[in-house]
Parts: sequence; C-alpha cells; structure tokens
Amino acid sequence: MTTFLGFTMSNTTPVTSSTIELANGPSQTLSFKETVRERHSVRSFLPTPVPDAVLRSVLEDAQRTPSNCNTQPWQVHIVSGATRDALSKALLADDEAGRMTPDFSFSTADFCGVYSERSKAQGAAYYQAIGVPREATEDRRLASRYNLEFFGAPHAALLFMPSFGDDVRVAGDIGMYAQTLLLSLTAHGLGGIPQTMLGFYADTIRELLGIDPSLKMLFGISFGYPDKAATANRYRIDKAPIEESVTFHN
Repeated sequence: MTTFLGFTMSNTTPVTSSTIELANGPSQTLSFKETVRERHSVRSFLPTPVPDAVLRSVLEDAQRTPSNCNTQPWQVHIVSGATRDALSKALLADDEAGRMTPDFSFSTADFCGVYSERSKAQGAAYYQAIGVPREATEDRRLASRYNLEFFGAPHAALLFMPSFGDDVRVAGDIGMYAQTLLLSLTAHGLGGIPQTMLGFYADTIRELLGIDPSLKMLFGISFGYPDKAATANRYRIDKAPIEESVTFHN
C-alpha cells in the first residue's frame, strides 16, 4: 500500500531553497540550524488536522532521505480521523489486557552507564513538567497510556520495514527517514514525537490496517500542531557536548 489520505509517495520533488517557509506563518522562515534546534518531542497537540497539501509537502521532504543502496525501505502508514480513533481504542484495550506483540525488543533496563543516566534524566524532567511525582504510580501509568492516544495528535505515522539480514541497516534507514520527517514537520510549523511504545502493539496495528505480516514495525510518530500552552511542551532536554560523542583522529 503506497497511498495515504489520497497521497501517492513520490521521490521526484527537487530541493529548492536553503530556507523553509512555515505553513502556518507565511512571513516566517527557518534556517536549517534553526530548524534543528527548534525540533523537540511534542507531547500535547491541538486537534486541528494538518491540511492535505502541508502533509504531502512533509512526506515529499521525507522521501528524500538517504538509504543503503537507495533501497528506500520505509513503508509508512498514516492514520487520521475515524481510523486513528479506532486504532487508539484497540491499543488502549491491548494495554489494559497486557497484550503486547513487539517485533523488536526494548527495555530501558538494558541501558547502562551514561546512557541510563540520560534516560532517567529525560523521564524525570518530563514527569516534573506535567506535575506527576515519582511515587504517583497510577498517574505515571495514565501518562504512559497517553502514548496510545497519540498525545492528542490528529495523525500518526507508523513506520514499517521489510526484513533483510539482521535488520540493523534497514532500521538505520528508517531512523534517517524519521529524522527527515521530524525536521520537515518543524519547518512547516508542526511538531511530532517518535514513540517506541506504539511498536509494542505491532500485530494489532497490522491487523487493523491490513498490513502485510512480513513487514516489521519499528516505531510510530504522532504529529500535528503543538499545543504551546501545554506544560508537557514547555520543558527541554540538553544535549551532551560533542566531545562526549565525537572523537577526532588527525
């Protein structure tokens, strides 16, 4: 399946500008540097649907993503409207029943050292921003379930991939696609959030959307117009200095 919301995927749109016009602010533009720094994970959205033309522009940008041997392995399913609501209902029912069917394993307990510290710092900052203390177990559970309501976003992109070898290279391609999509959303005045949790219910999503069982789900991205008044969108996480991530060899 290659069409969504009446769109057909295409890879023929040329790159035209070093600055990008915002869809909801025609007089504004963001440089690439500003776009990268403006992007953040949005956890509360307005219900306003994204116009078809804007969504198509974002998808055209994402389609320019590089991939191993130009295989372009991403298979993206976008849910909106009644389908989005039906999927959210099914995911919440699965969560309530403890029924998970992930294609790939994930646990924050696997993190160690500085990676564990960064993960814990992110969680603490988020829950502090929304006013949920550490000991409020039920409130934390409800906050986590908000993932399955797509954080109120009117759309969600579900990223599937074919399986080749150990899947590492393909997953890398999907990650690059997601980053391009997220940056394009920001450049268009939108926001998004990559959600590993959506991938915990891969079978349910495949069955509801009629997706080929051979395609594996990596994660999803809820997206739309950010609710800028929401406390969940008011905090930011610092990034490590490049010295902690990059080694120069001269």
